Parts: sequence; C-alpha cells; structure tokens
Amino acid sequence: MSVIGVEGEERNDFTKAESKQVRARSLRLLGSLLRPLRLRLWLTMLVVFVSTAAQVAGPALIGFGIDRGLPALLDGDWLPVGFAGVAYLLTAASGALLIAWYIRLSTRISQAVLLDLRTRVFLHTQKLSLEFHESYTSGRIISRQTSDLDAIRELLDEGINQLVRGVLYMSFTAIALVLVDWRSALVLLVALIPLTVLTRWFQVRSQKLFRQSRVASAKLIVHFVESMTGIRAVQAFRKERRNERAYGELVEDYRDVNARVIQLFGIYDPGLLLIGNACVAAVLVAGGFRAVEGELAIGMLLSALLYTKRFFDPIEDMAMFYNGYQSAASALEKISGVLEEEPSVPEPRHPVDLWNADGHVRFEAVEFAYTKDRVILPRFDLDVPAGQTIALVGSTGAGKSTLAKLLARFYDPSDGVIELDGIDLRSLHPKDLRRAIVMVTQEAYLFSGSVADNIALGKPDATPDEIVRAAKAVGAHEFIESLPNGYDTDVNKRGGRVSAGQRQLISFARAFLANPAVLILDEATSSLDIPSERLVQEGLTTLLADRTAVIIAHRLSTVAIADRVLVMEHGRIVEDGTPSDLIGGSGRFAALHAAWRDSLV
Repeated sequence: MSVIGVEGEERNDFTKAESKQVRARSLRLLGSLLRPLRLRLWLTMLVVFVSTAAQVAGPALIGFGIDRGLPALLDGDWLPVGFAGVAYLLTAASGALLIAWYIRLSTRISQAVLLDLRTRVFLHTQKLSLEFHESYTSGRIISRQTSDLDAIRELLDEGINQLVRGVLYMSFTAIALVLVDWRSALVLLVALIPLTVLTRWFQVRSQKLFRQSRVASAKLIVHFVESMTGIRAVQAFRKERRNERAYGELVEDYRDVNARVIQLFGIYDPGLLLIGNACVAAVLVAGGFRAVEGELAIGMLLSALLYTKRFFDPIEDMAMFYNGYQSAASALEKISGVLEEEPSVPEPRHPVDLWNADGHVRFEAVEFAYTKDRVILPRFDLDVPAGQTIALVGSTGAGKSTLAKLLARFYDPSDGVIELDGIDLRSLHPKDLRRAIVMVTQEAYLFSGSVADNIALGKPDATPDEIVRAAKAVGAHEFIESLPNGYDTDVNKRGGRVSAGQRQLISFARAFLANPAVLILDEATSSLDIPSERLVQEGLTTLLADRTAVIIAHRLSTVAIADRVLVMEHGRIVEDGTPSDLIGGSGRFAALHAAWRDSLV
C-alpha cells in the first residue's frame, strides 16, 4: 500500500523527494484527464486569445480618437473620430461575445473533467481490496468525493478562467503599452521588481497555509462522518461531550488556519494596490512633463495611463486563483494518491473459468502475515471435501475470521496456495469466484431499497417466487410479510427499519438465493435470538446438505450441524475431528463444550 497515498496523505511535512513524487503523480493524473479534451482546449485557447486582444485594443483606440479624431473633427472631418468610436464598440462587443463563448467552452471542459474524475474515484475505490478499506477511513473517502472534488471544481470553473484571461490580459496590455509609449513601459518594468518580491513572499507562505487548511478541513469531515456513522455507540457510551470537545478543537484549528490565510491576503492585496497606484502616479508625472514639452501626445498619455492601470487589474484575481490553485493542487494530490493505490488482491491476468463449482477446498502450505514480524496464520495445510460442513471454533483472535477471509479471497496468502476444485483462487475468474464462494458476516449490511432487492443482491434476475422460497428457507418469510409492504418494504438506510436479527435473516436469504458452492458464515448467527437461531439452523441443515460450508461461531449450538470441527489457537489448527469425537475427548473443544453446557444450566 502506498505510504504517500494512505498513511501520509494527511501530512503537510513532505520531504522534497516525496513532494516531487506527489507533484509528478498529480500531473500524470491531470494529463490523463485533459488528453481526451485537447481539441476543445485548443479551440478554447484560440477564443480567449482573440477575445483578450479585442479587449486590450480599447485604450489605443481612445488615444487615437483624441490625438487624431478631435483635431480632424475641428477641421470638419468626422471620419477619424467616427472610426475610433465604431472600432471601440466593435472590439468591445466582439470581446464580450467571445468571452461568453469562452466561458461556455471552459465550463464544458471542466464538467467533463469532473465527471471523469468523480467516476474514476468511485470505480477505483470500489475495486480496491478489503485491506485498503480497513485502513482508509470512510470519512476520508467521503472527503475525496466531496470537499476535494469541490476544490477542483472551483478551480476549473473560476480559477482557470481568472488565470488564463489574467495572464493573456497582462501580456497583451504590456505589449500595447510598449507600442504606445515605451518610456512608460519602463516605469511599469521597474514596478515589476517589488511586485515580484511581494508575490513570491505571498506564494511561499500561502502554499504551506493552504495545505494546512485542506488537512484541517479533511479532519473535520472525517470526525463528523465517523461520529454520525457510529451514533449508536456515541449515545450508548455518552460520548457526546468528548466528541464536542474534539470537534471544537478541530473547528478551532480550521478557523486559526483560515484566519492566518486571511491575514496573508490582508497584506498582499493592499500591497498590490499600493504598487499599482504608485506605478500609475509615476507614469502620470513622467508623461505629464513630456506632454507639456510636446514629446508625448495627450491621447497617448491617456492610453498609457489606462494600460498601466489595467495591467494591475487582473493581479488580485490571480492572487485569488492562487488560493484556489493551492486548495485544488492539495486535493488533486490526495485524489491521485487514492487512484495510484493498487489492489492487494489483484485480478488474474489470465483468468480461469469455473462455471459449475463442486466446492472442494484445499489449503496447501498456506501462511498469512501482515508483516514479517506479524504472522497471523503460520504455515498449515487443510483439505475440505466438497459438500462438507466444517465449524471453526476458538478464542477471539485465534485466526478464524482471517482464514475465512482468505477462502473468500478478501486477502491473498503471503505464501502457499488456496484451491477451489483444483484451481488456485488467484487464477480463478472474479465472477466465478464471487458466484462460487459467498460470505455472510456478522455485520448484515442492507442497502437502501426494498427487502426483495436486498435478498436478490446476489442474483439480480431472481423471480419473486425464488426470493420468497429463499426467505422461507431461513425463516425470514413471516416477519417480512408482517412489514408494512411485505417484500416491497423499503428498509431505509442500512436497514434501519428492521431489527439486527431481521437484517441477519435477510442476509441469509440473500446468500442462499445466490446458491454458492461454498458458503462462509462468520459469526453470522450472533445477532439472532434463540428461536430465530433454531429456525436458521433448520434451514441450514437442509440448504448446506449439498454444498461446502465454513461456519465460524462462538455459540457451540451452531456447531451441532457441522460434519467436522476445527479448533484454532494463535493461528494454528490444534484439533480436527467430528463434534462427537471432540466432545468425548479431553482437548480444547471438550472443555469449551463443557463450559457452554454448564452456562445453560
């Protein structure tokens, strides 16, 4: 997993090498987004080029009208002043029309880029392995899709317009000033020295502050999302006060960073205004003396003053662009970090099809470790014949769920091979893998929509009769029928309209309807009461008869339907046998079963 993409993405203390790597990554992403739009980009640049030239022509036409038109008008010749007036109106009108066209073109480009980027983030995040989602919080994912994309949207919709038009406008204005009066242009050249120093000062300080602002904003979103997502735990453990204090500190940090940004602009903006006005005053004084001496025409002096004043007009907008640019650049760095992430469980390059799986599972010399020093499952072998139901028991942290996740290929083993019907899971076609192996976890997640839609998740083309049969098989039919609209009842967000036990029953029906060759139940009965568990066990006895099943349960009553029991401790299988044989022995499972039986007395 990328250090910069996940662990370091909220930092603001990148080393030079990391910063260079991040910038290169962001530029690659930006280039891939703009490449399909290059023809539109060239047309947009041409339009803004011509429109800016039309706008800049105004002061020169005014000077021409004063110096040439007014004397000719006194002699009865109105043609020069008429030409100046009509030309001024035409350039202004054409400039306005072209600017409108430019805004329309640039908006289409920005929306195309955002659509592409938003889709990429969603699709790529969805493809990433479970390991990524367990380390990358949901709040940070939401931040990528909301505040970060909004920062990029603001830059594309407004910032780029300000930059492109500003740079062209200043360049054309400077060229026009040189053509009108090169001596006045020298005054402007001198003014560029303090302007460059002030802008560089602003750039160095604002870059760090803007990144801090993005980090503070992301932390706010993460804290808010996690608090609202875990609102049950927050209220159950009376965590509201602690959350209030923590959120208040984050808000204060965000406010302090923004206050420093505003203070920075409080120095930069007046500095720009002072330099601009001083430059205009210098052009006026120097040009005035030359006009009195007859070296400079009054009209050209007015044109020079207008050009000098207009040269500084876009600078403040460009400073605001820099604000948006820093926010968008920081956001693009984070998004590019997510898009650079590679799934730790990659899809096979040459997938092998398995249309009808029997369910024979084999672990050969399998080992799993997060790092060399953190081995979760030491090397082991395991053979599960097709159709056999095995139960995994053991204390918390023994490695049961990790073994199940390896079988479902949420993770790949660090070493060794896991096979289904003789095919390495890493070579099996993803569609065939998901069709053949289904895992029901302790968290029975329901999506917004009807009960029927949630049951049919693994088989979207299921008929209503098939959905009902699956619900009846696990004992869910009666409570579903009692809902306001039966199978058409909307379960609301995350299944809030049904109880935890009912959500679990729906997830069972969903798994059974998918009809996998291998079914994994990871603490899947933990949310059920005793009567519901018995109903499910009755359904399991029938439905698991012709399929391979792996059941992880702390309730040893669930183990009774298993053909075989595996007892795990510290990642190792310490006992393997039938339930009756192990109960009659003197090992770990016999002790667990005796303790469970005593608890029922």
